Amino acid sequence: MDRPAAGASYQRFPRVKIRELKDDYAKFELRDTDASMANALRRVMIAEVPTVAIDLVEIEVNSSVLNDEFIAHRLGLIPLTSAAAMQMRFSRDCDACDGDGSCEYCSVEFNLSARATDSDQTLEVTSNDLRSADPKVCPVDQARAYQQALSSGDYDPNAGDQRGILIVKLRRGQELRLRAIARKGIGKDHAKWSPAATVTFMYEPDIRINEELMDTLTLDEKRSWVESSPTKVFELDPVTQQVTVSDAEAYTYDEEVIKAAEAMGKPGLVEINAKEDSFIFTVETTGAITAYELIMNAITVLRQKLDAVRLQDDDGDLGELGAHLGGP
Repeated sequence: MDRPAAGASYQRFPRVKIRELKDDYAKFELRDTDASMANALRRVMIAEVPTVAIDLVEIEVNSSVLNDEFIAHRLGLIPLTSAAAMQMRFSRDCDACDGDGSCEYCSVEFNLSARATDSDQTLEVTSNDLRSADPKVCPVDQARAYQQALSSGDYDPNAGDQRGILIVKLRRGQELRLRAIARKGIGKDHAKWSPAATVTFMYEPDIRINEELMDTLTLDEKRSWVESSPTKVFELDPVTQQVTVSDAEAYTYDEEVIKAAEAMGKPGLVEINAKEDSFIFTVETTGAITAYELIMNAITVLRQKLDAVRLQDDDGDLGELGAHLGGP
């Protein structure tokens, strides 16, 4: 590949098109960029967008069957609402406290107190039993239950979808009492801070059928070829008997239809290529932040990283790369 002339720019102008957007799910297209940028965005969404999670647990009383470390680990994995995480400070960088948790800038305090008194019933201690000092930061299921109560006016804490995330079960006489500190962090440090349940992207496929070769196939051969695809990419019109692409994005790059065409003696029946500048993203969140917030925060973090690169270039550390980043 030819190198660009000195001073030439690699600058591109990516475009995003949202296809589907829900609180915890998003599907969008990213065009006019390359795989390095797509993968950088994916990695930032998974590992570098900050959230809030329980990081310090001080257990006062624990007579349950689970040891202290086990309970602390389970508490850390409870997703907390983190819409304000981008504005919070990392505890290691906070100069307003000593890291004990009593700081409005870098941490949120939780308390939990539960004791089983009924001899016939097992008490389930869940995330609903956590009491936050900051109403903006609470377990995700608590926030959802509160929103449902506001919209419907009906809230039953014992309903199956509102019981919260199970922490431990207590029998009569057993007790759990603790104080927990939630702090800002990123998934690169620990998975409990990752806001993403899954983030994937695929190249958008470009599928072209050779109509002349297709017309040489019998109806049974066309049906057999369409069915050779593990996913429903093609369909056979029962009226016109023409094979068309019904869902190009269902193609998984398995090449089964290409092999089937070659087995029929019709190589070149279909041509399938990946568009190297077009990607389809699927994003699911843990609920700590919405899918929209995850995408926008990831872009913000990525831009901050690029700004840091430019600052290094101002010091003359990057040489020719700086010209490419800065443009002509």
